[in-house]
Amino acid sequence: MAETVVSPVIDRLVQLLVEEAKLLKGVNKDVQSLKDELESIKCFLKDAEARSEKEHTNDGVKTWVKQVRDEANRIEDVIDEYLRHVSPRRHRSGFLNFLKKIGSLLERLKARHIIVSEVKDIKTSLREIQERSERYDFQRHSSEEVSGSKRSCSEQCEPRLVSHLIEEDEVVGIDSIRNDLKRKLVKGASARMVISLVGTGGIGKTTLARIVYDDELVKQHFNCYAWITVSQPYDIKKVLKKFTKQICIDSECTMGETDTIEESVSSLRQYLKTKRYVVVFDDIWDIKFWDVMKHALPKNDKGSRIIITTRNDTVAAVACQETWCDHVHKLQPLSDEMARDLFYIKAFRSETQCPKELEDLSLRLVRKCQGLPLVITAIACLLSTKEKIILEWQKVLDNMSSEFEDNVQLKRISNIIFLSYNDLPYHLKSCLLYFGIFPEDHSVAESTLFKMWIAEGFVKPKKDMRLEDVAKEYLEELINRNLVQVSHSECRGSDRLCKVHDMMREVILLKIEELGFCQMLDEKNLRFRSKYRRLSIRGSTENVQEIVKDSGVRSVFIFDASKLTERFMVTLFESFKLLRVLYFKNTLLDCLPKEVGNFFHLKYLCLRNTKVKMLPKSVGKLQKLQTLDLVNTLVCELPCEINDLRCMRHILTGPNHRSFKTVPGMKLPKGIGCLEDLQTLCSVEAHEGPGAVNELEKLRELRMLSISKLTTETGKALCAFIEKMNYLEALELSSVSEDEILDLECVSSPPYLLRFLSLRGPLQKLPCWISMLHNLVEIWLFHTKLLDDQLRILRSLPNLQKLYLYHAYETEKLHFKEGGFQKLKFLNIRDHDRLKEVQIDRGALPCLQTLGMWAGLLKEVPSGIQHLTSLKTLRFFDLPEEFVSSLEPFGGQDYWKVRHVTSVTFWKTIFGDPDVFLGKLRESDPINICCKRHLKPV
Repeated sequence: MAETVVSPVIDRLVQLLVEEAKLLKGVNKDVQSLKDELESIKCFLKDAEARSEKEHTNDGVKTWVKQVRDEANRIEDVIDEYLRHVSPRRHRSGFLNFLKKIGSLLERLKARHIIVSEVKDIKTSLREIQERSERYDFQRHSSEEVSGSKRSCSEQCEPRLVSHLIEEDEVVGIDSIRNDLKRKLVKGASARMVISLVGTGGIGKTTLARIVYDDELVKQHFNCYAWITVSQPYDIKKVLKKFTKQICIDSECTMGETDTIEESVSSLRQYLKTKRYVVVFDDIWDIKFWDVMKHALPKNDKGSRIIITTRNDTVAAVACQETWCDHVHKLQPLSDEMARDLFYIKAFRSETQCPKELEDLSLRLVRKCQGLPLVITAIACLLSTKEKIILEWQKVLDNMSSEFEDNVQLKRISNIIFLSYNDLPYHLKSCLLYFGIFPEDHSVAESTLFKMWIAEGFVKPKKDMRLEDVAKEYLEELINRNLVQVSHSECRGSDRLCKVHDMMREVILLKIEELGFCQMLDEKNLRFRSKYRRLSIRGSTENVQEIVKDSGVRSVFIFDASKLTERFMVTLFESFKLLRVLYFKNTLLDCLPKEVGNFFHLKYLCLRNTKVKMLPKSVGKLQKLQTLDLVNTLVCELPCEINDLRCMRHILTGPNHRSFKTVPGMKLPKGIGCLEDLQTLCSVEAHEGPGAVNELEKLRELRMLSISKLTTETGKALCAFIEKMNYLEALELSSVSEDEILDLECVSSPPYLLRFLSLRGPLQKLPCWISMLHNLVEIWLFHTKLLDDQLRILRSLPNLQKLYLYHAYETEKLHFKEGGFQKLKFLNIRDHDRLKEVQIDRGALPCLQTLGMWAGLLKEVPSGIQHLTSLKTLRFFDLPEEFVSSLEPFGGQDYWKVRHVTSVTFWKTIFGDPDVFLGKLRESDPINICCKRHLKPV
């Protein structure tokens, strides 16, 4: 982490030397020397920091790393404080402004004097740190570690032993996959098969592989077998030697001390050519290992099998792409019921015998484990040693972080999770730690993460790539490593929602504390330590202001604040002049003070879901602001000073939820076309005629545009500009009223990259250019009032996955014809006043998983619903009694063809006797789960 702090500081020093050369004058030499000192120290950091993450590291090395980190933060403070004072300021003519200009000049001279003094002091500190590193003699420590590699390896491999905490007869929820694996090992094609077990740390990959590998019938089937634990770090020569020793049951194949890797691989390959072998490579972390090892494993058509376990989806996919018969098994967490059974077995030695008073606590503890078998087992084993009383168990639940740090059993689990963190490249560690800032179980939209990471300086520029695209690469890497969980919201055009597993979060919190990454303050913890760069406040801000003054904080996050005290706001705006991120979402803030303009370095400002009514003109001073989030606030107009913010990339406004009659947006500010780097403009109004949208022509970098109150005339004008927005990915257009027709036919060449499209308002017909949008994933049609069935324009879109039809058609029948909508997964049909029939042909909607119906006149289940072989979820909303009558056979054996449906939801649906009807559904084979919501008996 120190390396990730030092690198940006060096970059900023270079920038300072280039851009401020004239102002610095005599300071140039000192700043250059400072940069050189940091670069020389940086050479030691990666090695030192890697060793500081191991338990056996000398505490002196850890202290040294912390000192370098603190000094780098200090340098960053000096640079930013200097730039805040010397930033260019506009001064008009006149005597008063002449005096202001003189004052500004004096302030610059004072800042220059301060930086000269600070730089000299920092140089002295860095020189002392450098001398300490020489006293530690890192080279000698490195050689000692090499000589003691056996001990190091054993420490690294020790967490693998935790898998043996679960006996085979105690394993729950894996019967199906275990039997499937055994079947694939001893039966099937004669071609060599690679099987990857992939999932997050602690999910049971090693346990499952061990159970299958140790099966006597499996071992008897093969001529030779080997189990190799790879883990981190590994020595390929030692792995080959261990593999040779296990797999070669005679003296035909040996590996000498002087054999090269190539010779060993060749020897193994030759030996295994005639053998039916089974090999398990447990805990592979990178592709390079497989790139070497695969050459030692011949495709000999003898029915040989290879199992690998890994936390990385990419490794699993690469290893399993050799032949058609290779397989990837993505292990999923245990269900709540299975997790409870495993917990009871380990905590009480019984699946059912849990004291009544501990049932609620047991359930909460199980949920915290989120289905990870090894975590469930470790916590249950710990509790089995405790007295079976509420007080003892509540202590464990309340102090989980300290338990993971102090308890030997749980520390093994945290070590397993720490391996995933330690394996990350430096630029991803900060990104992962960022999830610890948010409250437990809090999901954050991926686009929000990208904006925050960029504002914090975590994202390194790449040639010909937007920073947002680089940030997306970072997130994908964390997802592929099974460190971040994602879910898909059904909100319009929504991003994926991201969070980390509760146990990963506990480990992250330990690392955050150790590194001074962020300070968490809540009613239970009001102990503030200096040198934290981020502040996360939960609940009330009462008393917080007394302990956070002059702290060097760069980012402030406030969650669930029932009250923002005036004293806290004063402290915030007076003390934190170097803020980059300010997050007020869901707080009771009703006024943004004009002092916000003092935050010269602010890049991210979130006021979402607050009561703020207007922005002060001083926001025009936020020269580095990139993101302004005003969604669901009371702000209805942006000040003209917003046009001065040339670094602005994202402006988000408008409500979270909208009906057709209320589609408010922000008035489109005149002159906004000067913000040429703007990528997001959502939501703005264009009610003042074509001139109001002319500025959009200059915004060629837009990726997302949402504009409301369009007239027929402004819609035509907008079409000409849309054609020039080559990077547009999301487009939302709304007419000024239910009677104003949207004329969008003028687009001859639509944006090729468009993935999301929402049209709200009457259309004479669907624009034919929609059929050209081959990258389109999601379409929403609101009150388009189409008079004929124009589904033909949408049916052939190759990547369409979500289709929402809200009073889109004024026809009596919707017909989904054979071959149409081949990738559609989600279909909602709502508020079609005249719709009486929905017909689905065989071969239409083959991938549909969710079908929702709000249709007042629809009298029966869609014809052809039995053809939807992928359907899992049905939702019926506000339907008439005739429709309910048609459901009677649906719940019985006549509808056996939709037995794959697992969830049926009813909302505001009229039943003669709801309980009797739902009872039939629960007893029937097709419906495994039935949710009832607001059932209304007649």
